[in-house]
Amino acid sequence: MALNFDKLRIAVLVPCYNEELTVTEVVKGFREALPQADIYVFDNNSTDATRTKALEAGAIVRHVAMPGKGNVVRRMFADVDADVYLMIDGDATYHAPSAGKLVEKLITEHLDMVVGVREHQHTDAYRPGHEIGNKLLTGTMTRIFGGKFTDMLSGYRAFSRRYVKSFPAMSHGFETETEFTIHALELRMPYGEVVTPYGVRPEGSTSKLRTYSDGVRILKTIVKLFALERPLRFYSLIALAFVLAGLALGFPLVVTYLQTGLVPRFPTAILSTGLCLLSAISFTSGLILETVTVGRREVKQLSYLSIGERFGKAAASEC
Repeated sequence: MALNFDKLRIAVLVPCYNEELTVTEVVKGFREALPQADIYVFDNNSTDATRTKALEAGAIVRHVAMPGKGNVVRRMFADVDADVYLMIDGDATYHAPSAGKLVEKLITEHLDMVVGVREHQHTDAYRPGHEIGNKLLTGTMTRIFGGKFTDMLSGYRAFSRRYVKSFPAMSHGFETETEFTIHALELRMPYGEVVTPYGVRPEGSTSKLRTYSDGVRILKTIVKLFALERPLRFYSLIALAFVLAGLALGFPLVVTYLQTGLVPRFPTAILSTGLCLLSAISFTSGLILETVTVGRREVKQLSYLSIGERFGKAAASEC
């Protein structure tokens, strides 16, 4: 039995920068997959005919002046009001017929986020550097924050209204997918995944993702969020490094002092003491920041809970 989506307001969000070759196909493909949805194309200062092509295809086109995908996401989530949000890239690599599966899983299982896990159909669709980097970054994130995500960097996602309206959107560029994932984990939101085919860009279309520089930025975002969201663990690791270094330097001095009653390397003794003091300061900082983080997380949780779920009735209505 299929769900009846007619009672839902579904918004398809398409961030675009110079996608004139693909935006028409994207709009038409998702219009066919979700005929009841409103399709928004957010143009991020394109210098080609992206805006014109999107309008001709029947999309609602908005302009975002600040460059970067994170800035576009901030405006999309702030400006569009809907019950269900489906976000895709404008490069025609994501599988439009899978849109219904993502939305249906979101509704029937009362989830806040569903990620379209990319299953590439062509060897050219997913460059080896991207695939290795994705696995490395996803593995790093799950080790730090937990969760069972398998494709953290996918741009194909369905969101509930609760998720969208409680998402802070602090990043600027492609690291926004990392922020999506960690936001769900921090508030213990229910999430899921759907495997979807991943296609290749058409000839003449180039990816905006820079494998190494964007990978470094994403890794830096993970480290920054680790410090912000897990301060006790983060600063405890720093404290451990300081105390181990201090003990390594100070232990021979203690042995010498016990044997001779002398401290032959006084500067080393000072350095060892300083490292141990830094360790104590780091651990204390972690304790204080953990208290701040818990309070901040409670505020975010209350903000999330204040936003009502609007697709409860639609989930129960089947045809």
